[in-house]
Amino acid sequence: MFLLTLTLPAQQSVPAPSISLPGSQSPYLGSQPEAKPTPGVLEIGFQDAIDRGLRNNLGLLLAADQTLNARGERWKQLSDLLPNLGVRLHEDAQTESLTALGFKSNVFPFPIPRVIGPFNYFDARASLSQSLFSFKELEQERAALESVKSADYTLKDARELVVLAVGNAYLLAIADSARIETANAQVVNAQALYDKAVDQEKAGLSPSVDTLRAQVELQTREQQLIAARNDFAKQKLSLGRVIGLAPGQEFELTEKAPYEALTPLPVDIYLQRAFASRSDYHAAEAQVRAAELLRRAATAGHYPTLDLNANFGDIGTTPGQSNGTWQVDGGINIPVFAGGKTHSDVLEAEAQLKQARSELGDVRGRIDYEVRAALLDLSAAADQVEVARSSVNLAEQALTQSRDRFTAGVTDNLEVVQAQESVAGAHESYIDSLYAHNLAKVELARAIGNAEQGVERFLKGRQ
Repeated sequence: MFLLTLTLPAQQSVPAPSISLPGSQSPYLGSQPEAKPTPGVLEIGFQDAIDRGLRNNLGLLLAADQTLNARGERWKQLSDLLPNLGVRLHEDAQTESLTALGFKSNVFPFPIPRVIGPFNYFDARASLSQSLFSFKELEQERAALESVKSADYTLKDARELVVLAVGNAYLLAIADSARIETANAQVVNAQALYDKAVDQEKAGLSPSVDTLRAQVELQTREQQLIAARNDFAKQKLSLGRVIGLAPGQEFELTEKAPYEALTPLPVDIYLQRAFASRSDYHAAEAQVRAAELLRRAATAGHYPTLDLNANFGDIGTTPGQSNGTWQVDGGINIPVFAGGKTHSDVLEAEAQLKQARSELGDVRGRIDYEVRAALLDLSAAADQVEVARSSVNLAEQALTQSRDRFTAGVTDNLEVVQAQESVAGAHESYIDSLYAHNLAKVELARAIGNAEQGVERFLKGRQ
């Protein structure tokens, strides 16, 4: 059984087949299902499955949300550089207690009321504030723009991961389908052997132990067929989850396990393509540029800033008895001592920059590893296919000879049972090698950053 675990990190992704851990669920193995099942049975090919995954896969949807969040953060930084304009209407009616203010009637030669008013106050005013120069805010906005670029690259990389997840799920499904065909053929062979053993026992040509042995073999093959059908049904459910089919949707796969030899190019060519095309690598580069700008922004906390504020409006006791007033003021703010805050910002930004550079180096090394590993897997799987294909032919020849010997009474059916088991094992190895070969092609397409456009060509043996 092959399981694929994929994760969605903040900026980079690491696609690699691995054993899934209990309780862990990659978003790339889920989806937002379509609303309603389509009547009838859908026929889904490899490319159709990928197209559906690119519409519904949860990992891709979450990556799109991260991109939207990055754009929101960029607008938040940009708002500090853009003018802030506001309009305020204010009207006030109030009374005032002179007693509360300390006025006493015995101090003055005339009586003073305890409360004066009511009187009105009206103000309609537009205000404008603008940062004329702040190197810190400029660098922060530029860093936010680089973060948006990184998020866009991460979204593109998520599409590549969807292709990898869907391709793996589809290849697993057609491998399980091939196992059903093989298991069914084994049941037919076992049934024929059992019938032959029964006939020979009735004719007195073979002992009852041959019949019992043949019956055990038949039931074993029937159990394997039941398990293969169950595995195929469950893998179809997994594929439906990955591509976002509606719950309960009936579908069938239109493609069988393909095998087309792929002649690989030199590794240096693939590495050049990978560093030019891999979106996760470009996302890491953008993160480094963003971290560099944030460090410059932190250092700019020592620099002066220039601001402008202005307002214009009408003020008076009532709207009909108001006068226009305005005010414009500008100023320069020179930081002298902020309690070490700027120094702490610089240290934090420096740490983030070092981390971003380390992650970029790791991504570069990981790309090199993935390309080389995919080529090794492709070469080994191609050899395994050839050996497994030869093993199937040899095992079937041995089975034919064993049947002939059993029919001729030269040997008992133990030799036939063992030959059938060898045929079953050879077919299983052949199915596994086909799956490994095709998955290696998908992984190679992903490793060079060309999964979405090139995976189908790779499966057909074309570069």
